[in-house]
Amino acid sequence: MATFTKTNGTTQPVFALDVANGSIAGTANVAAQGPVQLAGPKLDFFTLTANAALTNAGNVNGYLNNVLTSIQQLGTIAIYQAGATAGTISLAIYPSGAYTTSTLVAAAQTANATGGLNIGIPTGNVSGTASFTNL
Repeated sequence: MATFTKTNGTTQPVFALDVANGSIAGTANVAAQGPVQLAGPKLDFFTLTANAALTNAGNVNGYLNNVLTSIQQLGTIAIYQAGATAGTISLAIYPSGAYTTSTLVAAAQTANATGGLNIGIPTGNVSGTASFTNL
């Protein structure tokens, strides 16, 4: 059987990421790291929860468009998913640090003033995490 002598390389990162968390040393630290987005920049994740489910409301597409347009004034939405039953809008935004939970909900609330359906996103209905589901 042929053998291959490994001259370099370990479990250390192979990619040049835009996350300044240093090198990973040891299995425990590898397991403690968060997900890695290799295809692009570091993303910030948020979830907005509207006052109503997004499936039964008229002109929900217009409302969602206004929310997303308002948010994209300071950042770019890389991924979004509208949750049907819970009225949630999950977002992945870059650049990292463009929004905090309070500035994000303020931007989303301007959608009520710019037309579309007034579903509303209360100030307390934003979190700094997001869950996306496979369809």
